Amino acid sequence: MIFREVEDRDLIRRARRGMVEAYNLLVSRWEKRVYNYLFRLVANREDALDLTQDTFLKAYRNLARLEDESRFAPWLFRIAHNEAYSLLRKTKPDGELEDEAPMPGARGRMLPIEVSIAVESAMARLSEDQREAVVLKIYQGFKFEEMAEITGCPVSTVKSRLYTALNLLKTALAPIDARGVE
Repeated sequence: MIFREVEDRDLIRRARRGMVEAYNLLVSRWEKRVYNYLFRLVANREDALDLTQDTFLKAYRNLARLEDESRFAPWLFRIAHNEAYSLLRKTKPDGELEDEAPMPGARGRMLPIEVSIAVESAMARLSEDQREAVVLKIYQGFKFEEMAEITGCPVSTVKSRLYTALNLLKTALAPIDARGVE
């Protein structure tokens, strides 16, 4: 990870000097993680692709504003966060509740794909803030301080969202744990 940070810093410096190929390399390193993060937030592949493109375009335009090159990942994910929440505000009326998908009803052990579907269904029932906390910590591996930077919230708020979400997921997925996985 430290080696990659050094490489990212060097690419950022070169991109700031107008070397587009250096920025393209940064994009290729980070686009899959950014896309996965956005997809889990907006739950639509086309929107996630568009938002990923918008995120990298904004990052390129604002690269000179990045004060600490070692903080590129949280800075980039903050841009992605802003893009996703901007779209979510436009497309979802206030107070709209998520549809609750039924848990798989098969008796006996569940197949891994059924568990995956159940996890995605449970994730969809979380609030946007809770889902984002889970995605940033569990799927993306960010530290709490980085998550706070990305979301623009205090660390205590990020922790609260994450632990609340994990408890909700634990409750929602308890029937699966009782049945087990083959």
